[in-house]
Amino acid sequence: MDKRERAYCIRLASPESDVPDLQNGREVRLRTEAKEMLLTRELKNHLCHNAELSEIAERDHKPVVKLFTPDANATWLFSELAADGDTLFGLCDLGHGCPELGYASLSEISALRGRFGLLVERDHHFRADKPLSGYADAARIHGRIVA
Repeated sequence: MDKRERAYCIRLASPESDVPDLQNGREVRLRTEAKEMLLTRELKNHLCHNAELSEIAERDHKPVVKLFTPDANATWLFSELAADGDTLFGLCDLGHGCPELGYASLSEISALRGRFGLLVERDHHFRADKPLSGYADAARIHGRIVA
């Protein structure tokens, strides 16, 4: 993604930005709906609770949610959500063979589109069976997230 595309994604992701009313007003509504569909209130509460526990002492939580692009190779496993309600911590794989632990923006992820214009989705069937570090170790071996 070049700088101009990234800037556009950030502009789309920013709630205070003045997003043009594209596609007969659907762009803003779709972005908001996509963000709400990715994380339910229950998932957000679990992610926030994990973040609070990690502030007290370092923890290796199990991932709470798996997000992916259905028409690209990006996958994310998140275990924490910061108090700002947007900053997620977890294992990120953009499909380039280098998965890594780090932070990502929920609003940026919800604004992403794959090759065919499909939104990022949540894997409703994902159930973590090991801590995030276990998935990170396997991802380093395989060059992608295996979950």
